[in-house]
Amino acid sequence: MIGYVTIGTNDLPRAAKFYDALLGEVGAKRMMENEQFIAWSVRPDKPGLGVTKPFDKKPATVGNGVMVALEAQSAAQVDALHGKALQLGATDDGPPGPRGGGFYAGYFRDLDGNKLNFFFMG
Repeated sequence: MIGYVTIGTNDLPRAAKFYDALLGEVGAKRMMENEQFIAWSVRPDKPGLGVTKPFDKKPATVGNGVMVALEAQSAAQVDALHGKALQLGATDDGPPGPRGGGFYAGYFRDLDGNKLNFFFMG
């Protein structure tokens, strides 16, 4: 159902470097970009993640209660991707671990404070 999700940034080159390195770990590549926006996807027919400078030219802010969940292929991959995010400068917002019902996730905030996680169901 979801085609893509965008999150805001106040520093597009910095966000691009972070997401190129992080999302490259799961095979995602830039699928669209301009001077205000960059989007990544594993394949054009799969959902994408974009970062954008706000259209209204006001500073990007973090949405309270907003989170983007990125699917991993295993619990071990969740661990590795969460660690990679932290290595790239993200902050931990909940270490990887089981959350019940076969759900395993690790939470982090990117360089702009946006909340994301990597998760695995299994």
